[in-house]
Parts: sequence; structure tokens; C-alpha cells
Amino acid sequence: MSAPSEAEPVRRRPQRSHRAADEGIHYSRWFWPSLTIPASIWLAILFILPLYTVISIAFGTVDPIFRGPLPVYEPWWWSGEQFGRVLGDSFSFYRIVYIHTFEYVIIASALCLVLAYTVAYYVARYGGKRKTLLLVLLIAPFFISYLMRMLAWINLLDTEGYINKILTFLHLVPHRIDWLSGRPSTVIMGLMYGYIPYMILPHPRRARDRVAPHVR
Repeated sequence: MSAPSEAEPVRRRPQRSHRAADEGIHYSRWFWPSLTIPASIWLAILFILPLYTVISIAFGTVDPIFRGPLPVYEPWWWSGEQFGRVLGDSFSFYRIVYIHTFEYVIIASALCLVLAYTVAYYVARYGGKRKTLLLVLLIAPFFISYLMRMLAWINLLDTEGYINKILTFLHLVPHRIDWLSGRPSTVIMGLMYGYIPYMILPHPRRARDRVAPHVR
């Protein structure tokens, strides 16, 4: 077999563009945003519309016969009549409810923020191979109804519940505590338990971005 002539041109294989290989399939700029349309419609029907109804009742009027609240769906006809009745002298006890509500929400939000960022920082910095498992455990409460979770806490905090039994067995308290008698600590713990997953889940990415420059 004769060797190839030096004058014979060398055939080169066609090289694929690295840019085309890296980019892959080209999608339209509206492809990925369009995937959010079903979730946006779902959110509008089940959250925005009920919230607008509540606001319409709050800024609505009062039935002249039965003295019940009537919603007003036109924003240009909204008034503060309902708030005037609630905050008036004849309904002064509602003021205490409003004040305590804001106090509990602020305290619960502050505690949730501290605990949530601590957990998120640990998951982002030290989660490692267990990060997926930890995130699954954080999402797991969402598979149970909020009402069912609150009812479970009622059974736990009852005077004959497990919390009181454990505290009295360990002699940490002299007698069983009536947690369900409107104690502020119980309300704050219930708010924290119900909403702390919503505050933990957005934070791991932010915590990871903060610690990433320091990790080599």
C-alpha cells in the first residue's frame, strides 16, 4: 500500500460550533415565563380574589336592617365606616384585640426570622450530601393540612396532653399548665410553627450566596 502523497489535501472533519453545543436548543424568550401562567391563574383565583373580597368587606358598608357588613367591590366607593365602628368608643374592646394581634405577629415574625436564617445557613453551609434530605424534611409539613397541624398542637398542649405529662414527669413545672387558655406564648408558638417553613425555604440560596465567596 502506497503512502499518501504529500500534495494530496488532508480532509478535515467538520467541527461543530462550541457555541451551538453549549447553547443547545434555542427557546423563545417567552417560553420559560409562559410556564408560570397556570400557577399565576391558580394564585389569582385562590388568593388574590378572596383577598380582594375581604378588603371589599373591610372598606364596605353596613346593612341598614340587619346591621351586617356588606362588601363594596368598587374601590372608588370604599370608606372607613367599618374601621370607625371597630375603633370607636362603643367597640373599644376591639382595640385591645388589634393591638395584641400586631404584637404577636411582630414577635412571631422576628423569632421566625432568627430561627429560619439560622437553619437556612446551616443547610447551605454544612448540608453537604444531606442538603436534599433536609429540604425534603422542611417541605414535608406542607403535605399536611394547616388545620390538621393546629389540631395536633391542641392535643399536645391540652392539660392531659403529652407536653404537660413530660414537664410534670421531669418536675420542670409544679403543676400542669393550661396552655390553651389564651396565653400569649401559645399564640406566638402557633404562629411560628405554622409559618416558619415559608421563611426557611427562601433563605438557603441567599445563605449559600453569602458563604460561597469564602468557600474554596
